[in-house]
Amino acid sequence: MIRNFFLLAISVLFFSCNSQKQADLIVHNAVVYTVDEKFSVAEAIAIQDGKILETGSSEDILKKYKGEILDAGGKAVYPGFIDGHSHFYGYGEGLQQADLVGTKSWEEILEKLQQFGKENPEGWIIGRGWDQNDWAIKEFPDNIMLNELFPNRPVILTRIDGHAAIANKTALDLAGLKPGQKISGGEVETINGTLTGILVDNAQGAVYSKIPDQTEGQIKESLLDAQKNCFAAGLTTVTDCGISHHLIPVITELQESNKLKIRIYGMLHDDKENYDFLFKNGAIKTDRLNVRSFKVYMDGALGSRGACLLEPYSDKPGYSGFLLSDKKHFAEVAQKIADAGFQMNTHAIGDSANREILNVYAKVLKGKNDFRWRIEHAQVVNQADFKLFAENNIIPSIQSTHATSDMYWAANRLGAERVKGAYAFKQLLDQNGWLVLGTDFPVENINPMYTFYAAVVRKDMKGYPAGGYQMENAISREEALRGMTIWAAKGQFEEKEKGSLEAGKFADFVILDQDIMKADAEQLFKAQVLKTYINGENVYSK
Repeated sequence: MIRNFFLLAISVLFFSCNSQKQADLIVHNAVVYTVDEKFSVAEAIAIQDGKILETGSSEDILKKYKGEILDAGGKAVYPGFIDGHSHFYGYGEGLQQADLVGTKSWEEILEKLQQFGKENPEGWIIGRGWDQNDWAIKEFPDNIMLNELFPNRPVILTRIDGHAAIANKTALDLAGLKPGQKISGGEVETINGTLTGILVDNAQGAVYSKIPDQTEGQIKESLLDAQKNCFAAGLTTVTDCGISHHLIPVITELQESNKLKIRIYGMLHDDKENYDFLFKNGAIKTDRLNVRSFKVYMDGALGSRGACLLEPYSDKPGYSGFLLSDKKHFAEVAQKIADAGFQMNTHAIGDSANREILNVYAKVLKGKNDFRWRIEHAQVVNQADFKLFAENNIIPSIQSTHATSDMYWAANRLGAERVKGAYAFKQLLDQNGWLVLGTDFPVENINPMYTFYAAVVRKDMKGYPAGGYQMENAISREEALRGMTIWAAKGQFEEKEKGSLEAGKFADFVILDQDIMKADAEQLFKAQVLKTYINGENVYSK
């Protein structure tokens, strides 16, 4: 009798082990935010062939599946973060250039450039990241000292938002720019008949066109360096806003060789060659690359007063900014993109720029639709125009840290009443019930935790202001997480592939050292990435 019972127990155990399904990876003992429709929370995930087999309790998943086991130690697991608006390749380029982010004066920049010039003794000196609003004297600099320090080397330094730059005389001469020269959609600053070196928006192109193109090897280095930092930040997909079709073969080669593992949603910039390329070849879609849209620019940035406003700037009477192209251009490209069946994504900062493009979209989209045309930034919107987002299913793609970067001076630019329609995340969210969140790196920090914190708490890293900035437009933690995952995927037409941890979707996930859905609000931006996975493969460990 005892012998028979023992044999039965052995056979049951044998059958149980052999009835387990095979998985490549089992993550258990976790708090898994699936970000599914119900925002359900699980304890474990089973993964096979780069996709999720099932989520559930640790007990059930461990009983049902066998394979490599990862004990998450009770930590929180989220879908891989998706940056809905970034400049991935440009960020990688910037890693090879002089980093001017966070500089507190023009003098500090000059010191950095002299050191950079010694370390990089040949060719152009290119830098990015300065912001005069962070200086004691909040005015554009001039190039007098650049000319003295670098009389024989061309220098160009881009402002943090990419909408203004300062160049030295050598660079200006190479570009053939003259005092008083007029450029449509831009400004070549001239004071007392002399070029100051300041170039706003389209005027920058005259200098940048003279910089030698990167070699293929340099392009690859830029892409791979950018990827490394993205993985460390928990990003598994990036939206690269405004690339050339010439970049696509290099990206494809790196992805096919499995060196570039990050997923990229590429928007081609507003250029005839890019239109011709995509219209001829059609959308490009693989598991890691999706190119089916265009990025168009309405105006510049608020910080450099290039944003186009309905009424003059409060701190610059008589001046309202400008559009970067004539209105006819936007109407023509919108119809062209619609006729070809592609997505249009338009940078619009000022309330005039937003009104203009909302009306252009409305004429093409003609009401309710699922084309998912987007307005990137939607930064200052007149109260009369918010409804146009809902009426035509136009999607706001916002970068929440812009609010906490600009809040110190935004009211000076816009005035107390107009600023109420700026950085209005909740009001924008309410139009369609969803929005896309991103960082706009390298304009802002690459860290998606800063995006989450700014969207929910609306403070800077020092806890300012005490009550939060225009808190009526804060969004909830769940809404912010959706904006960085499933809604960002939806903005790319990929919500059935990624953005939530559900069976059949890519096993892209991140493990954090704290639970951002429950942690103290003031600690949210301090959350650290412990591990990042793409297709169930560990691509970063702290």
